[in-house]
Amino acid sequence: MQAKLALADGTVFTGRGFGATGETLGEVVFNTSMLGYQEVLTDPSYTGQIVTMTYPLIGNYGTTPDDQESTRVQVAGFIVRELTRVPSNFRSNSSLDEFLKAGNVVGIEGIDTRALVRRLRVRGSMNGVLSTADLDDASLVKKAREFPGMEGRDLVKEVVPKQAFHWDKGFGAFAEHVLPHRPATKRVVAIDYGMKWNILRCLTQVGCDVTVVPGTATADEVLSHSPDGVFLSNGPGDPAAVGYAIDTVKNLIGKKPIFGICLGHQLLGLAFGAKTFKLKFGHRGANQPVRNELTKQIEITTQNHGFAVDPTTLPKDVVPTHINLNDNTLEGLRHTSLPVFSVQYHPEAAAGPHDSSYLFEEFRKLMG
Repeated sequence: MQAKLALADGTVFTGRGFGATGETLGEVVFNTSMLGYQEVLTDPSYTGQIVTMTYPLIGNYGTTPDDQESTRVQVAGFIVRELTRVPSNFRSNSSLDEFLKAGNVVGIEGIDTRALVRRLRVRGSMNGVLSTADLDDASLVKKAREFPGMEGRDLVKEVVPKQAFHWDKGFGAFAEHVLPHRPATKRVVAIDYGMKWNILRCLTQVGCDVTVVPGTATADEVLSHSPDGVFLSNGPGDPAAVGYAIDTVKNLIGKKPIFGICLGHQLLGLAFGAKTFKLKFGHRGANQPVRNELTKQIEITTQNHGFAVDPTTLPKDVVPTHINLNDNTLEGLRHTSLPVFSVQYHPEAAAGPHDSSYLFEEFRKLMG
Protein backbone atom coordinates (compact mmCIF):
# COMPACT_ATOMS: atom_id res chain seq x y z
CA MET A 1 0.00 0.00 0.00
CA GLN A 2 1.60 3.23 -1.17
CA ALA A 3 1.60 6.22 1.15
CA LYS A 4 2.90 9.78 0.85
CA LEU A 5 4.09 12.41 3.29
CA ALA A 6 3.96 16.01 2.05
CA LEU A 7 5.47 18.97 3.91
CA ALA A 8 4.38 22.58 3.75
CA ASP A 9 7.69 23.52 2.06
CA GLY A 10 6.75 21.36 -0.95
CA THR A 11 8.84 18.29 -0.10
CA VAL A 12 7.10 14.95 -0.75
CA PHE A 13 8.25 11.52 0.50
CA THR A 14 6.84 8.29 -0.93
CA GLY A 15 6.78 5.09 1.11
CA ARG A 16 4.60 2.19 2.26
CA GLY A 17 1.57 2.64 4.45
CA PHE A 18 0.90 0.66 7.62
CA GLY A 19 -1.60 0.90 10.42
CA ALA A 20 -4.87 2.51 9.35
CA THR A 21 -5.68 3.76 5.87
CA GLY A 22 -6.78 7.29 5.13
CA GLU A 23 -5.31 10.75 5.58
CA THR A 24 -4.10 12.86 8.50
CA LEU A 25 -2.67 16.34 9.00
CA GLY A 26 -0.42 17.64 11.74
CA GLU A 27 2.85 19.23 12.73
CA VAL A 28 5.69 16.93 11.64
CA VAL A 29 8.24 16.44 14.46
CA PHE A 30 10.94 13.91 15.36
CA ASN A 31 11.83 11.87 18.42
CA THR A 32 15.39 10.60 19.02
CA SER A 33 14.52 7.74 21.41
CA MET A 34 15.79 4.26 20.56
CA LEU A 35 12.82 2.61 22.29
CA GLY A 36 9.55 3.56 23.96
CA TYR A 37 7.56 3.99 20.75
CA GLN A 38 4.33 2.82 22.41
CA GLU A 39 4.74 5.38 25.19
CA VAL A 40 5.32 8.03 22.52
CA LEU A 41 2.26 6.96 20.56
CA THR A 42 -0.03 7.11 23.60
CA ASP A 43 1.35 10.35 25.12
CA PRO A 44 -1.41 13.01 24.89
CA SER A 45 1.28 15.71 24.50
CA TYR A 46 1.68 14.51 20.89
CA THR A 47 -1.91 15.38 19.97
CA GLY A 48 -1.94 17.09 16.57
CA GLN A 49 1.57 15.91 15.65
CA ILE A 50 2.91 13.44 13.09
CA VAL A 51 5.88 11.84 14.84
CA THR A 52 9.06 10.64 13.11
CA MET A 53 11.30 8.17 14.94
CA THR A 54 14.98 8.73 14.16
CA TYR A 55 15.97 5.21 15.23
CA PRO A 56 15.72 3.17 12.00
CA LEU A 57 14.09 -0.06 13.24
CA ILE A 58 10.76 0.34 15.07
CA GLY A 59 8.26 -2.27 16.26
CA ASN A 60 10.68 -5.07 17.13
CA TYR A 61 9.21 -5.72 20.59
CA GLY A 62 5.56 -5.21 19.69
CA THR A 63 3.05 -3.54 22.03
CA THR A 64 1.49 -4.33 25.40
CA PRO A 65 -1.30 -2.75 27.48
CA ASP A 66 1.22 -2.41 30.34
CA ASP A 67 3.11 0.30 28.43
CA GLN A 68 0.13 2.56 27.70
CA GLU A 69 0.42 6.19 28.77
CA SER A 70 -3.27 6.95 28.12
CA THR A 71 -6.40 5.20 26.90
CA ARG A 72 -5.58 5.39 23.18
CA VAL A 73 -3.08 6.30 20.47
CA GLN A 74 -2.75 10.10 20.55
CA VAL A 75 -0.42 10.99 17.66
CA ALA A 76 -1.88 12.26 14.38
CA GLY A 77 0.44 10.00 12.35
CA PHE A 78 3.60 7.91 12.64
CA ILE A 79 6.75 7.78 10.47
CA VAL A 80 9.48 5.10 10.62
CA ARG A 81 12.36 3.99 8.42
CA GLU A 82 11.68 0.27 8.78
CA LEU A 83 8.73 -1.42 10.48
CA THR A 84 9.19 -4.81 12.16
CA ARG A 85 6.10 -6.80 11.22
CA VAL A 86 6.94 -9.86 13.37
CA PRO A 87 7.74 -8.67 16.92
CA SER A 88 9.73 -10.78 19.38
CA ASN A 89 9.07 -10.17 23.08
CA PHE A 90 7.34 -12.22 25.75
CA ARG A 91 5.32 -9.16 26.84
CA SER A 92 3.97 -8.41 23.36
CA ASN A 93 0.24 -8.68 22.73
CA SER A 94 0.15 -7.27 19.21
CA SER A 95 2.38 -5.88 16.49
CA LEU A 96 2.85 -2.14 15.96
CA ASP A 97 0.96 -2.43 12.68
CA GLU A 98 -2.03 -4.00 14.46
CA PHE A 99 -1.77 -1.43 17.26
CA LEU A 100 -2.04 1.52 14.85
CA LYS A 101 -4.86 -0.17 12.94
CA ALA A 102 -6.82 -0.55 16.20
CA GLY A 103 -6.10 3.09 17.03
CA ASN A 104 -7.14 4.25 13.53
CA VAL A 105 -3.82 6.04 13.01
CA VAL A 106 -1.98 6.19 9.67
CA GLY A 107 1.69 5.22 9.49
CA ILE A 108 4.33 5.32 6.77
CA GLU A 109 7.58 3.34 6.45
CA GLY A 110 10.33 3.06 3.87
CA ILE A 111 11.15 6.76 3.55
CA ASP A 112 14.54 8.36 4.21
CA THR A 113 13.95 9.49 7.79
CA ARG A 114 17.49 10.92 7.97
CA ALA A 115 16.70 13.32 5.14
CA LEU A 116 13.36 14.20 6.73
CA VAL A 117 14.88 14.89 10.15
CA ARG A 118 17.69 16.97 8.64
CA ARG A 119 15.10 19.07 6.84
CA LEU A 120 13.16 19.59 10.07
CA ARG A 121 16.34 20.51 11.97
CA VAL A 122 17.40 23.05 9.33
CA ARG A 123 14.00 24.57 8.54
CA GLY A 124 12.17 23.78 11.77
CA SER A 125 9.13 21.65 12.52
CA MET A 126 6.54 22.20 9.81
CA ASN A 127 3.03 21.19 8.93
CA GLY A 128 2.45 18.11 6.84
CA VAL A 129 -0.09 15.63 5.55
CA LEU A 130 0.26 11.83 5.56
CA SER A 131 -2.04 9.94 3.21
CA THR A 132 -2.77 6.54 1.68
CA ALA A 133 -5.85 7.95 -0.08
CA ASP A 134 -4.76 11.09 -1.92
CA LEU A 135 -1.47 10.42 -3.73
CA ASP A 136 -1.35 13.63 -5.79
CA ASP A 137 1.72 15.64 -4.76
CA ALA A 138 0.29 19.09 -5.52
CA SER A 139 -2.95 18.34 -3.69
CA LEU A 140 -1.10 17.09 -0.60
CA VAL A 141 1.27 20.07 -0.43
CA LYS A 142 -1.71 22.44 -0.71
CA LYS A 143 -3.40 20.70 2.25
CA ALA A 144 -0.21 20.89 4.32
CA ARG A 145 0.12 24.62 3.67
CA GLU A 146 -3.50 25.26 4.66
CA PHE A 147 -3.18 23.43 8.00
CA PRO A 148 -3.29 25.99 10.88
CA GLY A 149 -0.32 24.61 12.86
CA MET A 150 0.34 24.64 16.62
CA GLU A 151 0.77 28.28 17.61
CA GLY A 152 -2.35 29.76 19.15
CA ARG A 153 -4.17 26.40 19.34
CA ASP A 154 -5.75 25.09 22.54
CA LEU A 155 -5.44 21.30 22.23
CA VAL A 156 -5.87 20.65 25.95
CA LYS A 157 -9.66 20.45 25.67
CA GLU A 158 -9.27 17.58 23.18
CA VAL A 159 -7.48 15.32 25.70
CA VAL A 160 -8.67 16.23 29.22
CA PRO A 161 -10.76 13.68 31.16
CA LYS A 162 -14.49 14.37 31.28
CA GLN A 163 -14.67 14.21 35.06
CA ALA A 164 -12.51 13.83 38.16
CA PHE A 165 -11.33 10.37 39.21
CA HIS A 166 -9.14 8.69 41.81
CA TRP A 167 -5.82 6.99 40.94
CA ASP A 168 -4.11 4.43 43.20
CA LYS A 169 -1.84 2.33 40.95
CA GLY A 170 1.91 2.41 41.59
CA PHE A 171 4.72 0.70 39.72
CA GLY A 172 4.71 -2.85 38.42
CA ALA A 173 7.46 -5.37 39.06
CA PHE A 174 9.71 -3.98 36.31
CA ALA A 175 10.01 -0.49 37.84
CA GLU A 176 9.89 -0.95 41.60
CA HIS A 177 13.60 -0.09 41.90
CA VAL A 178 13.09 3.45 40.55
CA LEU A 179 11.26 4.92 43.56
CA PRO A 180 10.66 3.33 46.97
CA HIS A 181 7.02 2.61 47.73
CA ARG A 182 5.53 4.66 50.57
CA PRO A 183 2.08 4.57 52.19
CA ALA A 184 -0.35 7.18 50.88
CA THR A 185 -0.17 9.99 53.44
CA LYS A 186 -0.38 13.09 51.20
CA ARG A 187 -3.51 14.16 49.32
CA VAL A 188 -2.63 15.50 45.87
CA VAL A 189 -4.87 16.96 43.20
CA ALA A 190 -3.33 16.38 39.77
CA ILE A 191 -4.65 18.76 37.12
CA ASP A 192 -4.79 16.78 33.88
CA TYR A 193 -3.98 18.78 30.74
CA GLY A 194 -3.10 15.57 28.86
CA MET A 195 -1.22 13.63 31.53
CA LYS A 196 0.94 10.54 31.07
CA TRP A 197 -0.11 7.69 33.35
CA ASN A 198 3.43 7.09 34.57
CA ILE A 199 3.34 10.48 36.31
CA LEU A 200 0.39 9.20 38.33
CA ARG A 201 2.26 5.97 39.08
CA CYS A 202 5.24 7.99 40.35
CA LEU A 203 3.07 10.19 42.57
CA THR A 204 1.35 7.11 44.01
CA GLN A 205 4.66 5.35 44.50
CA VAL A 206 6.08 8.14 46.72
CA GLY A 207 3.03 8.19 49.00
CA CYS A 208 0.42 10.42 47.36
CA ASP A 209 -3.32 9.77 47.40
CA VAL A 210 -4.11 11.21 43.96
CA THR A 211 -7.33 12.76 42.69
CA VAL A 212 -7.21 13.72 39.01
CA VAL A 213 -9.29 16.67 37.78
CA PRO A 214 -9.74 17.96 34.22
CA GLY A 215 -7.44 20.74 33.01
CA THR A 216 -10.49 22.99 32.74
CA ALA A 217 -11.01 22.92 36.53
CA THR A 218 -11.04 26.21 38.43
CA ALA A 219 -8.91 26.93 41.50
CA ASP A 220 -11.99 26.63 43.73
CA GLU A 221 -12.75 23.19 42.28
CA VAL A 222 -9.18 22.08 42.92
CA LEU A 223 -9.12 23.40 46.49
CA SER A 224 -12.52 21.81 47.25
CA HIS A 225 -10.67 18.47 47.49
CA SER A 226 -8.57 19.85 50.40
CA PRO A 227 -5.24 18.73 48.90
CA ASP A 228 -1.84 18.85 50.58
CA GLY A 229 -0.37 19.73 47.20
CA VAL A 230 -1.27 20.40 43.56
CA PHE A 231 0.35 18.83 40.52
CA LEU A 232 0.28 20.44 37.03
CA SER A 233 0.61 17.90 34.21
CA ASN A 234 2.05 17.79 30.73
CA GLY A 235 -0.19 18.36 27.71
CA PRO A 236 -0.35 19.40 24.04
CA GLY A 237 -0.47 22.66 22.13
CA ASP A 238 0.48 26.27 22.74
CA PRO A 239 0.56 27.10 26.49
CA ALA A 240 -0.26 30.76 25.86
CA ALA A 241 -3.56 29.70 24.27
CA VAL A 242 -4.83 27.99 27.45
CA GLY A 243 -5.93 31.11 29.29
CA TYR A 244 -8.35 29.36 31.65
CA ALA A 245 -5.54 27.09 32.91
CA ILE A 246 -3.21 30.05 33.46
CA ASP A 247 -5.90 31.77 35.54
CA THR A 248 -6.39 28.62 37.64
CA VAL A 249 -2.66 28.35 38.34
CA LYS A 250 -2.47 32.05 39.27
CA ASN A 251 -5.21 31.50 41.85
CA LEU A 252 -3.44 28.45 43.32
CA ILE A 253 0.01 30.00 43.80
CA GLY A 254 0.67 30.65 47.46
CA LYS A 255 -2.24 28.50 48.64
CA LYS A 256 -0.75 25.02 48.22
CA PRO A 257 2.63 23.49 47.29
CA ILE A 258 2.78 23.13 43.49
CA PHE A 259 4.83 20.88 41.19
CA GLY A 260 4.58 21.18 37.41
CA ILE A 261 5.92 19.12 34.50
CA CYS A 262 6.22 20.17 30.82
CA LEU A 263 3.03 22.10 29.93
CA GLY A 264 2.47 22.48 33.68
CA HIS A 265 5.91 24.15 33.87
CA GLN A 266 5.01 26.50 31.01
CA LEU A 267 1.64 27.39 32.56
CA LEU A 268 3.37 28.10 35.86
CA GLY A 269 5.83 30.41 34.11
CA LEU A 270 2.97 32.24 32.38
CA ALA A 271 1.09 32.51 35.68
CA PHE A 272 4.17 34.20 37.19
CA GLY A 273 4.12 36.72 34.34
CA ALA A 274 6.82 35.21 32.12
CA LYS A 275 6.46 34.61 28.37
CA THR A 276 6.74 31.44 26.27
CA PHE A 277 8.04 30.98 22.73
CA LYS A 278 8.03 28.24 20.10
CA LEU A 279 11.25 26.28 19.65
CA LYS A 280 12.59 25.77 16.12
CA PHE A 281 12.20 21.98 16.12
CA GLY A 282 11.54 21.19 19.78
CA HIS A 283 13.07 18.66 22.18
CA ARG A 284 11.78 15.11 21.83
CA GLY A 285 13.75 12.10 22.99
CA ALA A 286 15.13 10.17 25.94
CA ASN A 287 18.69 11.47 25.86
CA GLN A 288 18.57 15.22 26.56
CA PRO A 289 21.32 16.53 28.90
CA VAL A 290 20.19 18.97 31.60
CA ARG A 291 22.30 20.72 34.26
CA ASN A 292 20.82 21.11 37.72
CA GLU A 293 21.86 24.67 38.64
CA LEU A 294 21.45 23.95 42.36
CA THR A 295 23.77 20.90 42.48
CA LYS A 296 25.68 21.38 39.18
CA GLN A 297 25.01 17.71 38.41
CA ILE A 298 24.07 16.58 34.90
CA GLU A 299 20.84 14.66 34.36
CA ILE A 300 20.00 12.72 31.20
CA THR A 301 16.31 13.34 30.66
CA THR A 302 13.27 12.41 28.61
CA GLN A 303 11.71 15.39 26.86
CA ASN A 304 8.74 16.20 24.65
CA HIS A 305 7.99 19.86 24.07
CA GLY A 306 7.83 22.40 21.26
CA PHE A 307 7.52 25.53 23.44
CA ALA A 308 9.72 26.93 26.22
CA VAL A 309 9.62 29.62 28.91
CA ASP A 310 11.79 32.67 28.24
CA PRO A 311 14.06 32.94 31.34
CA THR A 312 14.70 36.64 30.73
CA THR A 313 11.02 37.36 31.46
CA LEU A 314 10.89 35.59 34.85
CA PRO A 315 10.17 37.84 37.86
CA LYS A 316 12.97 38.35 40.39
CA ASP A 317 11.46 35.96 42.93
CA VAL A 318 11.44 33.06 40.43
CA VAL A 319 14.82 31.54 39.60
CA PRO A 320 16.01 29.03 36.96
CA THR A 321 16.93 25.63 38.43
CA HIS A 322 17.73 23.53 35.34
CA ILE A 323 19.27 24.39 31.96
CA ASN A 324 19.31 22.36 28.73
CA LEU A 325 22.95 21.81 27.73
CA ASN A 326 22.15 21.49 24.01
CA ASP A 327 20.69 24.97 23.56
CA ASN A 328 20.70 26.62 27.03
CA THR A 329 16.90 26.82 27.19
CA LEU A 330 15.13 26.85 30.55
CA GLU A 331 14.37 23.39 31.94
CA GLY A 332 13.24 24.21 35.49
CA LEU A 333 12.22 27.01 37.82
CA ARG A 334 11.51 27.55 41.51
CA HIS A 335 10.00 30.36 43.58
CA THR A 336 12.45 31.75 46.13
CA SER A 337 9.97 31.85 49.03
CA LEU A 338 6.84 29.88 48.05
CA PRO A 339 6.70 26.04 47.83
CA VAL A 340 6.40 26.07 44.04
CA PHE A 341 8.68 24.46 41.43
CA SER A 342 8.52 22.89 37.98
CA VAL A 343 10.58 21.25 35.25
CA GLN A 344 10.22 21.30 31.47
CA TYR A 345 11.35 17.71 30.99
CA HIS A 346 9.73 14.42 32.09
CA PRO A 347 11.13 12.96 35.33
CA GLU A 348 8.62 10.08 35.11
CA ALA A 349 10.64 8.97 32.04
CA ALA A 350 8.37 6.46 30.34
CA ALA A 351 10.39 5.41 28.49
CA GLY A 352 13.79 6.79 29.44
CA PRO A 353 16.45 7.33 32.11
CA HIS A 354 15.54 7.71 35.80
CA ASP A 355 18.07 10.41 36.71
CA SER A 356 15.31 12.87 37.66
CA SER A 357 12.86 10.66 39.55
CA TYR A 358 14.04 12.34 42.79
CA LEU A 359 11.77 15.28 41.95
CA PHE A 360 8.71 13.30 43.04
CA GLU A 361 10.36 12.77 46.42
CA GLU A 362 11.06 16.51 46.59
CA PHE A 363 7.39 17.25 45.96
CA ARG A 364 6.36 14.90 48.77
CA LYS A 365 8.80 16.61 51.14
CA LEU A 366 7.56 20.03 50.04
CA MET A 367 4.10 19.06 51.32
CA GLY A 368 5.56 18.68 54.81
